[in-house]
Amino acid sequence: MPAIDHVILQVSDTSEADLFLKSAFDLGDAVQVRESPDATSGFRGFTLSLVVSQPSTVDSLVAAALQAGAREVKPVRKSFWGYGGVVRAPDGTLWKVATSSKKDTGVATRQVDEVVLLLGVADVKATKRFYVDRGLDVGKSFGAKYVEFDTPGSRLKLALYGRRALAKDAGVPEEGTGSHRIVVAGDAGSFTDPDGFAWQSTSA
Repeated sequence: MPAIDHVILQVSDTSEADLFLKSAFDLGDAVQVRESPDATSGFRGFTLSLVVSQPSTVDSLVAAALQAGAREVKPVRKSFWGYGGVVRAPDGTLWKVATSSKKDTGVATRQVDEVVLLLGVADVKATKRFYVDRGLDVGKSFGAKYVEFDTPGSRLKLALYGRRALAKDAGVPEEGTGSHRIVVAGDAGSFTDPDGFAWQSTSA
């Protein structure tokens, strides 16, 4: 079964992007950077979501991100689903930090339980079929709204959301043009999905 090894953020300044990632989230090589001149503007069609265990960990990671140069996009707050917020990294990547818990159960940490790549797609059902044909198994599916793939052995989880819904969840306008500025690396092969998201073999 295909697994995701890491994602590559395409950035203008790799030193700045590397420093931000280490200072803010320290995810090791699960999220890497590569220099790219590709033009982009507005919403890039994806978010990276960090799932953590409790609100104090959300606060800790968001504070570290802001101190490292991120800008607040969606303030951290409680909601019916839990607690979280969204920041934009200096390279433009949108990061959501969230927990389903509304109360702390221990001391604040910087531990990230899951890294989720959420792709905003034009047709959730069609893109779901595309990935199933590539060998990915569906873990959760809510019709044409949301799909989460079951990728054991992956360092990142992959999910699909409607583009407009994902932009709303992130707190940004859905309009955007140009490169997504992200590449997914794993053992599913090299290809481009129906929404223009590029994959490459890990060995590449």
